[in-house]
Amino acid sequence: MIFDFKRPMAEDASFLAPFFVLRPNKTCDSGWIDTFIWSDYYRIRYCIVDNKALFLLMQDGEEYFAAMPYCRQEELPFYFKAFEQYFNEELHKPFKIYLADDEAVAFLRLQDNPDYYVKEEEDLKDYLYDADELRTLPGKKFQKKRNLVHKFEREYEGRYEYRTLRCEDRPQIMQFLKKWFSDRMQQETDSEKTLEYEYRGIEEILQKCCQLQYRMGGVLVDGELEAFSIGAYNEPEKMACVSVEKANTGIQGIYQVINQQFLIHEFPDAQIVNREDDLGLEGLRKAKQSYNPIGYERKFMVLQKNFQGYMNELIDHYEAEIQKYGTEH
Repeated sequence: MIFDFKRPMAEDASFLAPFFVLRPNKTCDSGWIDTFIWSDYYRIRYCIVDNKALFLLMQDGEEYFAAMPYCRQEELPFYFKAFEQYFNEELHKPFKIYLADDEAVAFLRLQDNPDYYVKEEEDLKDYLYDADELRTLPGKKFQKKRNLVHKFEREYEGRYEYRTLRCEDRPQIMQFLKKWFSDRMQQETDSEKTLEYEYRGIEEILQKCCQLQYRMGGVLVDGELEAFSIGAYNEPEKMACVSVEKANTGIQGIYQVINQQFLIHEFPDAQIVNREDDLGLEGLRKAKQSYNPIGYERKFMVLQKNFQGYMNELIDHYEAEIQKYGTEH
């Protein structure tokens, strides 16, 4: 089996996107957009094998890790072992998967397998919501959200509009983004590196927007863009994945408005909404909890335990081959 990894490019989107939905998967990583945005940060490389499986390889310094293979569920055991073999024989590393989806871990029964160390990444679980609830904000549990939306609507009546954004809106989006990221980096110096990569990833998406498969919308006030979102649709799961949501924090209620209107206009058929994880940040956790999630998509770190034993067997094999070569020559 030949592995030829390469950097994901915008022009790859049309043939890579279908691999992400070949098997059940409710993570935010079940779509192409997140992979593209963070490709530089995680040094992501991809490879397609047999025209049946997509492999993502990532690197942090000398450490290599992978995503769970994207393939049909019944073929997952085969390609899981194939990727493990690549790590062992080509990279000379133990097989490590970071943020493995709950469905795949359960299907492979990895938590019951003594050959793997499996740890849930509790701070990185994705928040799942009922799409109809986020579109309508019903009942007492959404009263505060409704109040903020209504306050915004009253204050900016006749001055605001929701608009589906397209490639030609790129200059206005970039103008908003530059200000948003500049303000945020002044507030959160510890996040400067991450924010910089996110900014560059979004900028590249906008530059290549006509080649990528995603949906984008914004809220304008007095003709100026003050909030926008980017997301993609997972058809098998009937799930909208919201990858980017930025808004002017000086306008009260605008986050609630873009959250609601983006789903109403761009994902009317979605039944579930994935709004990604909270990164273990208390403020972000409170914000995501305030929208009353219906569940979570758990993620796991999977690490091969028996790699050293494998290496010892490999060394013994090579030493035997060397001795055999010396005897014969």
